Amino acid sequence: MGYLDIDALNREPVRHDPFDYLVLDGFVRAESRAAIAADYPAIDKPGSFALEDLEVKGAVAALINEMSQPPFREAIEAKFAVDLAGKATTFTLRGMCGERDGDIHTDSKTKIITILVYLNEDWAPDGGRLRLLRNGRDLDDYVAEASPNFGSLVAFRRADNSWHGHKRFIGPRRVLQMNWVTSERVANWQRLKHRLSAAVKRLTPARTASAGAA
Repeated sequence: MGYLDIDALNREPVRHDPFDYLVLDGFVRAESRAAIAADYPAIDKPGSFALEDLEVKGAVAALINEMSQPPFREAIEAKFAVDLAGKATTFTLRGMCGERDGDIHTDSKTKIITILVYLNEDWAPDGGRLRLLRNGRDLDDYVAEASPNFGSLVAFRRADNSWHGHKRFIGPRRVLQMNWVTSERVANWQRLKHRLSAAVKRLTPARTASAGAA
């Protein structure tokens, strides 16, 4: 079974104001919801976790593998008019949202394209909905808001003005993040950073906050 609706991605236009992005509901096929929910790693602390620090198996592993294949890369290349062939990639998973998550930021300059795939049940809370912003100051000045329902996709080209964030939410919130980055050295550093962060989190209470937003 294919997990990704590449045809839907091909049909979805990229928006260019104020930076290049797209938001697509139902990118991960609904029939995979139960399997992915059953296989999603147990994560009880905020923050992004490297795949090496989690038990990634079954449907979740298959989803990540499909996102690593040429059809998805080629669709993103076509959407953002960028050559990603040979570029290194990173993957992380989140399972909890903490008190500091949601702060407005743009992502690091070593990232080329950011992919966020949300894997939650139907989302009811007002908080935790990613907003793509016009500036780095006002969370209410946004051009798009993505609900983290199961299968929702947010993709954007990293830029100096690719501001994003969300209202505070504390609780379970599942996100798979993929990035194409500028070099394999950067990818290795990102993996090491997340692994060191995970080691620290294992020694701290579950409510320890984490910086950034996805």
